[in-house]
Amino acid sequence: MSSIPENLKYTKEHEWVSASGNIYTMGITDFAQGALGDIVYVQLPKVGETLTAGKVCGEVESTKSVSEIFAAVSGVVTEINSTLSQTPELLNSEPYGAGWLVKVEVAAEPDDLLDAAGYAQITA
Repeated sequence: MSSIPENLKYTKEHEWVSASGNIYTMGITDFAQGALGDIVYVQLPKVGETLTAGKVCGEVESTKSVSEIFAAVSGVVTEINSTLSQTPELLNSEPYGAGWLVKVEVAAEPDDLLDAAGYAQITA
């Protein structure tokens, strides 16, 4: 069974976000990394790029497949987790910690994110 922290919000595409003011940190869920298997490469958007919620913003390559990353929120990328270029396996070992993907400055709080209970229902 995958871990679903209560303090985060989730998308149906298996991304998570945490908010600190208008900066949202985004990553992939424990469920997603488990389904992907051993992650070997991550392609992230560039700092300054504008993301649109629900649109593709990168990809994750594992030993099983290549999967798209969908933006959980709309806004401008303020920071990327550059550590992932050297150690993409952090997505497997620490999906909710050191394996975060990007930080995005949002203009308005998204209203279509799931809470932990809602996300648990789609992964059951």
